[in-house]
Amino acid sequence: MTTSRIVVMAVLPVVLLLSCAGPPPTSTSEVLAVVHDRVPTDPTDAGWQEVPFHTAELLLQDMVEPRLLEISTPIVQVRAVTDGERIAFRLAWQDTTRNDLPGASRFTDACAVQLPRGSESDVPAPQMGEEGRTVEITYWRASWQASVDGRRDEIASLYPGASVDHYPFEAPPLEPGSKTQQALAAEYAPARSLGNAMEGRRERPVQDLVAEGPGSLFPMPEQLSEGRGHHRGEAWEVVISRPLPAGLGPGKRSQVAFAVWDGEREEVGARKMRSGWIPLHLEGEGDGQRRR
Repeated sequence: MTTSRIVVMAVLPVVLLLSCAGPPPTSTSEVLAVVHDRVPTDPTDAGWQEVPFHTAELLLQDMVEPRLLEISTPIVQVRAVTDGERIAFRLAWQDTTRNDLPGASRFTDACAVQLPRGSESDVPAPQMGEEGRTVEITYWRASWQASVDGRRDEIASLYPGASVDHYPFEAPPLEPGSKTQQALAAEYAPARSLGNAMEGRRERPVQDLVAEGPGSLFPMPEQLSEGRGHHRGEAWEVVISRPLPAGLGPGKRSQVAFAVWDGEREEVGARKMRSGWIPLHLEGEGDGQRRR
């Protein structure tokens, strides 16, 4: 470990803690999901102030191509809350640039939470599971968040300063919504017309995925997770909320892993910072007073 990395890791937790007003919460050696009557869905929710945090050290993804060989995001600060049916993770990491524009030669900030599909103590490899041993991943993307927040899915919004002279599908003689108009519009949005779920207007900024090892990522048939991200000048704060995996509930233990992509450093796909498995403990009714 280099001296510069030690300095960054010593200063960063203080910066991130300042993003939550009030008394500093407790630091834990594992991710502790405290029991609340409600699961906060916004990273700025005051309810996060009392939640203990875990500082997860991130590792280079240097095992499979395309590898990441230079440290970008050294740590992510994690808090977790459960209501017995869902679990929410609040991830915070330092990032002075906000990269949320999609497009050719553009890279967007992102993060992900990974859980084993089952509740067995013998978990699969943290590198996206193993064949026959599935992991569930919820992926949040800054460009999707911008879309959910109201950025229009049009050339002028995605490429500020660009001008559009004319689109044939916007010609005045065409009746809006007619078959002819829709067919012409599809010609200018081929990915959307083919049902590519990664393109077009987003209803939520997260996607539910499953994997059985590197390169085996697939979307879940049903999207059940929610998320919300907020860039606070020097850092990203993101909440990812999802149903508890089968067999996992208050008082139980499991494992969890995290990943972060820095768009400014052209990180995408396998080029990312990631953690190994981190113990996850869901607070039980006997562990303390139920919080509101």
